[in-house]
Amino acid sequence: MGSLPHYLSSSSSSSSDSKIDETTLLDLFKSQQSHLNFFFQNLSLPQTLAFTRTLLSSSGTIFFSGVGKSGFVANKISQTLVSLSIRSAFLSPVDALHGDIGILSSSDVVVLFSKSGNTDELLRLVPCVRAKGAYLISLTSIQGNALAAVCDMNVHLPLERELCPFDLAPVTSTAIQMVFGDTVAIALMAARNLTKEEYAANHPAGRIGKSLIFKVKDVMKKQEELPVCREGDLIMDQLVELTSKGCGCLLVIDEEYHLIGTFTDGDLRRTLKASGEGIFKLTVGEMCNRKPRTISPDAMAVDAMKKMEAPPSPVQFLPVIDNQNIVIGIVTLHGLVSAGL
Repeated sequence: MGSLPHYLSSSSSSSSDSKIDETTLLDLFKSQQSHLNFFFQNLSLPQTLAFTRTLLSSSGTIFFSGVGKSGFVANKISQTLVSLSIRSAFLSPVDALHGDIGILSSSDVVVLFSKSGNTDELLRLVPCVRAKGAYLISLTSIQGNALAAVCDMNVHLPLERELCPFDLAPVTSTAIQMVFGDTVAIALMAARNLTKEEYAANHPAGRIGKSLIFKVKDVMKKQEELPVCREGDLIMDQLVELTSKGCGCLLVIDEEYHLIGTFTDGDLRRTLKASGEGIFKLTVGEMCNRKPRTISPDAMAVDAMKKMEAPPSPVQFLPVIDNQNIVIGIVTLHGLVSAGL
């Protein structure tokens, strides 16, 4: 293996007062980058294409398996495929030999991650998978290994060496496995023409899912939560309504709940400054904004946020009205942010 670079020397970490500096970290990252470049430069595209097409044409479930760190990678790649609406699952090689193998069928594909290709648990799993009729693929980094010889397909993941000073800890090999698996997953995503909306539907709790799934009606306040008043109401009589509903505004409506305008706490301050004691005699209708921004309940919640932030000046809320200009709710910037948008 030859002499190691100074930053990989095992003796440098033997002292209790040894320290890591920026140069050491930079050298390590550059070395890892070099090892990854070796992988990219030597990966067989024909092998990778055959592997990707096999997964794409699978009519069953794509199972991933591995032991140790490779097992963690296998599990992660499986979860990536699931998030892309591709049927996939992780198959523990140990659990498979104790009953879980029953989940396999002849239409399934089983992908085995192993750096060495000589992992005992995976080699014991192979005949059991064959008995089920599933298609076997191994992803390995050592040439001429036992696993590649007994699978239907093998993809060689070129590994120059581990970043570990002893060339033992699986840090570069697992990085290669992860990069390979996730890149193939995105290739499958493109080949299956997965839309942004379909992807979002699989991530309803995430921000992208909420932005593409949540509508205004899902996040708006309604009914008794609405700060409503009539245009003939005195401003001073509506202060409790203005402040208690947490919207920072009043929705001015007529007897049939048609929206007439809005009156905000900012309007209150401006009116007080301009009118002084005269505010006691002013009605909401005299001072309200009769051309407020509004939005439909079926609009996307993310569009409501964009509308609030639009020129000429941002607003903190939008009245929600139906096609007959009847108020059915209010959506606030605070509510959108609280919803994770």
